Amino acid sequence: IQMVFILLAPVLTCGKDLVPPVDCSAIRHRDKSLHSGVYTIYPKGERSAVQVYCDMDTDGGGWTVFQRRMDGTVNFYRPWDQYKIGFGDTAGEHWLGLDVLHYLTRRQKHQLLVEMEDFKGQKVSAGYSQFSLGSECQGYKLSVSGFTNGGAGEVVDISRHNGRKFSTFDNDQDGWTGNCAKKYLGAFWYEKCHSANPNGVYRWGADGTIYAVGVEWQPWKGYDYSLKALSMKIRPV
Repeated sequence: IQMVFILLAPVLTCGKDLVPPVDCSAIRHRDKSLHSGVYTIYPKGERSAVQVYCDMDTDGGGWTVFQRRMDGTVNFYRPWDQYKIGFGDTAGEHWLGLDVLHYLTRRQKHQLLVEMEDFKGQKVSAGYSQFSLGSECQGYKLSVSGFTNGGAGEVVDISRHNGRKFSTFDNDQDGWTGNCAKKYLGAFWYEKCHSANPNGVYRWGADGTIYAVGVEWQPWKGYDYSLKALSMKIRPV
């Protein structure tokens, strides 16, 4: 019996290694020498391959990036079904998908990191110790708390967006009598309407001609400054 166990041990170890990774944290756990880039995860099991951008360099790595703005090459003013399944270039500007986010965050506690940059090269961040999304039938309701200021200032916590359902121009679930996504040309967990508009129209810095429409984080740059870059990423706690 002892000899049989010894012979099977390598097979059992290899089988364990072949369990498909559910997120970037799992990939990082297997190989800490990996660099940031596009990887394949399996959030719903072996038949649910999804291409994601993994940040392997920030604060220990293992971050699954679900939103990234950097150059305006991708149009983010899109309908509900595209925000549900995801769109864009995984290596560049993209939105991972609300459905994948729900599956990733329903299993265990996640943290959120929002990183941003202005057109002068200044970089700041905002962190949250808890982040999760409800199911589609719950409107992909946002639950976020535990703010840590990395220079950006706080907008997403209980004060405005926490507890809100996701809204697009063709699926209005905000707390306003109008449609926040239509008015501010974006898609987000709007209330009445926003203190942040990460999925707004990509513009180039300060511009007061169209109020609160750009890629904005109001506590840092106000409503008349569209950021050069903004990314949102999650990692299990």
